[in-house]
Amino acid sequence: MTGRFFLLQHVELEQFGQAITGIEVIGQLRPFGEPAGTDIVSRFYDSMGNTLDYVYELEGDTLTIWAGAQGSPAYFAGTFSDGDRVLDGAWVYPGDGGYASTMTRR
Repeated sequence: MTGRFFLLQHVELEQFGQAITGIEVIGQLRPFGEPAGTDIVSRFYDSMGNTLDYVYELEGDTLTIWAGAQGSPAYFAGTFSDGDRVLDGAWVYPGDGGYASTMTRR
């Protein structure tokens, strides 16, 4: 995004047989009169009417995306490859599992 403070991610995915599109705004929170936070956070808006919040954590080539707050029992963990163009991993959900996920930058 202009200014280089936020990343806009346009999403097209199929989840449990349902096609979903959406947009995610990723960056650091900076409320009025406050310094920018240290965490990378996002809000995702989808075609089903959901708004989902995430916290990102990158260590080397491994990305963890926490659903809600950092340390949440629901999260994605994956590894970048192909010059950081592909991210392979899986979403983990408490109770009934999760699913494998591959993200590709166009």
